[in-house]
Amino acid sequence: MAQVQAKEQRDLPELSLREAAFPAARGGRSLTRRGWLVFAICATLAAVAAAGVGRHDLLKSQGVPQVQEFFAAALHPRLDREFLALTGRASLTTLAYAVLGTVLSLVIGLAAGVLSSQTWWQFGGRGRRRPGALFGWAATRVLLVVPRGIHEVVWGLLFLSIFGLQPIVAVLAIGIPFGAVTAKVFSEILDETAKASYSALITAGSPRPAAVLYGLLPVALSDLLSYSFYRFECAMRSAAVLGLVGAGGLGFELRLSLQALRYAEIWTLLYALVALSAAADLWSSAVRSRRRTPRRRASRGAGSPAGQRRDRVLTGSVALAVGLLGFSLWWVRPGISVLWARRTWELIGQLVTASRPRLGPAGLAGLLQSSAATLAMSMIAIVVAFLSGLLLTFPAANLSQPARTGARMARAARLVVVLATRGLLVLLRAIPAPVWALLFLFVLFPGILPGALALGVYTAGVLGRLMAETAENLDTRPLRALRAHGASGLQVFCYGIVPPTMPRFVAYGLYRWEVTIRETVVVGVVGAGGLGLVLDQQLASFDYGGAVTTLLALMALTVVVDFTSAAIRRSLR
Repeated sequence: MAQVQAKEQRDLPELSLREAAFPAARGGRSLTRRGWLVFAICATLAAVAAAGVGRHDLLKSQGVPQVQEFFAAALHPRLDREFLALTGRASLTTLAYAVLGTVLSLVIGLAAGVLSSQTWWQFGGRGRRRPGALFGWAATRVLLVVPRGIHEVVWGLLFLSIFGLQPIVAVLAIGIPFGAVTAKVFSEILDETAKASYSALITAGSPRPAAVLYGLLPVALSDLLSYSFYRFECAMRSAAVLGLVGAGGLGFELRLSLQALRYAEIWTLLYALVALSAAADLWSSAVRSRRRTPRRRASRGAGSPAGQRRDRVLTGSVALAVGLLGFSLWWVRPGISVLWARRTWELIGQLVTASRPRLGPAGLAGLLQSSAATLAMSMIAIVVAFLSGLLLTFPAANLSQPARTGARMARAARLVVVLATRGLLVLLRAIPAPVWALLFLFVLFPGILPGALALGVYTAGVLGRLMAETAENLDTRPLRALRAHGASGLQVFCYGIVPPTMPRFVAYGLYRWEVTIRETVVVGVVGAGGLGLVLDQQLASFDYGGAVTTLLALMALTVVVDFTSAAIRRSLR
């Protein structure tokens, strides 16, 4: 009898938490993929209408010369010795903040990512369904909404009022929200990962931590590494943006140059950000290429030059990471003792007392109107970013090609396309969203549209990178099999590359939609409207109660997007 039950348990298909809780939903879903597509189209059209497209003039022709002047200055950055030395010191500060913030976010993200994944809550002892799994999963996801629903700039302002001008402000402002965001992405990567080994270990009676460590994390390691490097690159941009609140580094110098409209200085600082982002991108590619290399080639022999090169790259990467961590601690010297100082806790108590939620003069109707504007801005931005990123993804992906005689020119041309597209993606995401917003405000009237386009262009560079790395992480064996059976290049692309990558593309797009809602806080301060503009006005007037209410509205939007994206992703599995 036990053997029959074990066989039936092995033959049962793996069910999601919702299907386990609601068995009637297994036969069909109320919202199909086609239904979600219709919903997305209708919601996008509504957002475009809310942005005022087609109802009145949006363009300001008098701002075109300023945009031309800005981009013309890219060919003539300021390169004197004094300013280059200043840029170098600011770059090291930004790099140190990014390293420390990334380390903190990865520690938080890995632990919370496992605990917030459906996979963790799905099984009990010996593979039995865990009672209350749906509630436990939903509760952990909701808890993570609070830290990631608040933008790092807001965290920076909060910690600045508590700790003052201390390096720990930038580290915590990056690490806490990034840790929550990383936890969400890690949980979704783990949920999308093949679970044959994990399920086998659970069924055999292994504890869940051991099953995750040995049966799940090794399979998902390539995607986890890829996203970790992306998070590091994002941390550098966030460290630069945090200069707007006095954290120092490239952001502080960029703010001074923006205020004076010194375009040559702005481009020198932006090139420094591009260099940091490109270095992180190249490092990521080197590590991931070793992860994708078949192990049999790595084990040809201890004296194999190829094996030694691979060992040197991986070992050197570990040494470089440790060295960067040590250098960052030495360069910025974050005084963590301030965290448990009595004065700190007194200030926290005063801030909590003054932060009782209350509505502003516009009341509930004004809050709902600003929330609707924020949602519309984020939807336009993510549609622009997803379509643009999709166009740039496959040109930027270095997909393996079969070696053919006489194809050297084709491979060289392909390499040029890859490098040029990746360079464009680095440039798009290296320029912070507020800078893009200011450029669009030169030629567009203030409102939803300039902020949406700024976030869309910036996010296109982010999504293009994530999508390209997803394509590069594909298992190449099905592609080789299709080519061996005589499939054309177009057929290999349509049947071997697009189907396995599209669900992950959509997952990344939905994740960036949630991040884009947070980013509206940044573009709101330059006149883009929505909750970001309201929050900026409240913080400037020390209306902490109103600011808390606005942040609660942002978190509510984040919860809605979180569970909507989870439902859409379930329909794609």
